[in-house]
Amino acid sequence: MANLLDIRRRIRSVRNTRQITKAMQMVSAAKLRRAQERAIAARPYAEMLTNVLKSLVARAETYDPQTGELRHPLLIRRPENNITIIVVSGEKGLAGAFNSNILRAAMNFMASKQDKNIDIIAVGKKARDYFRRRYPEATEGGERKGNIQIVAEYGGLLNRVAFSSARKVVDSVIASYVHATTDAVYLAYNEFKSVISQRLVVDHVLPVEKIGEVVHETAEEATEEERKRRIQAALHAGVGVRPADTGAIDQRAAAFGTAQVDYIYEQPPHKLFSDLLPKYVAIQLYRAMLESEAAEHAARMTAMDAATNNAGEMIDSLTLDMNRVRQAKITREIIEIVSGAAAL
Repeated sequence: MANLLDIRRRIRSVRNTRQITKAMQMVSAAKLRRAQERAIAARPYAEMLTNVLKSLVARAETYDPQTGELRHPLLIRRPENNITIIVVSGEKGLAGAFNSNILRAAMNFMASKQDKNIDIIAVGKKARDYFRRRYPEATEGGERKGNIQIVAEYGGLLNRVAFSSARKVVDSVIASYVHATTDAVYLAYNEFKSVISQRLVVDHVLPVEKIGEVVHETAEEATEEERKRRIQAALHAGVGVRPADTGAIDQRAAAFGTAQVDYIYEQPPHKLFSDLLPKYVAIQLYRAMLESEAAEHAARMTAMDAATNNAGEMIDSLTLDMNRVRQAKITREIIEIVSGAAAL
């Protein structure tokens, strides 16, 4: 058994660690609140853009009346021989299984498409480091190095999510799709609704099948045990567990697309549709990045709450051991004194 001094040093070390984990939990809770506010603030713009496109679809001819072909290349569907997957992970660790779960979901999806050529776009440092160790990077000449390769890496975007960053990623993806170097684009990320409502999803982004409807190729819900841990961490940090009510905003945005009126456009409707469709794709990635940022802070808050609780339990256990060692030492000294007195 360790001596009394070693146990006291260990208790002091664990207490210092608990202070750090508690501070990180509070910081993550504050960042989570701000990330939620940003995600909610971006939702009206995304809803209005979606409904404007719905309105344009009803008034513009998406098919060429002479050839019968689709006017916009992002609507054209081709056999999936070459696939691009955008994987949105976290930027830092100490977030429990957040990064490993999203990377596992992406790997499972790629395993289901193993007979295809897959290009990976890693958004986030954790995804970049993970795929770098497993797959080669694409060459500038365009010659493939294998069935699976990394074509682009974007680190640090989730530290401060901006629409311009999402548009930068999407522009390269759209160029690949327009030039037919890729036949389908998928997006893997952590969908965030609230602290307790999160799931791992892989969405079908391109080609655009139906405006306003998100096609989930795969979706993995959180377990009941994970939900309980998230609720406990949120209560300890003072974070609300219910999603924000945006029903009124969504209803006003939906009224635009469903209004039975004829709009006068300054530009031809099909021209507006062609200009807005890339922004619609960029909004999907921007929303995924915002939700992934919030989910990362929620995961780190939960992980730090568990670490704080574990540190408290360890301190209690070490304190009990220290009391036992001290009691044994006192008992041994009393026995020595009594034995010495009896010998006299």
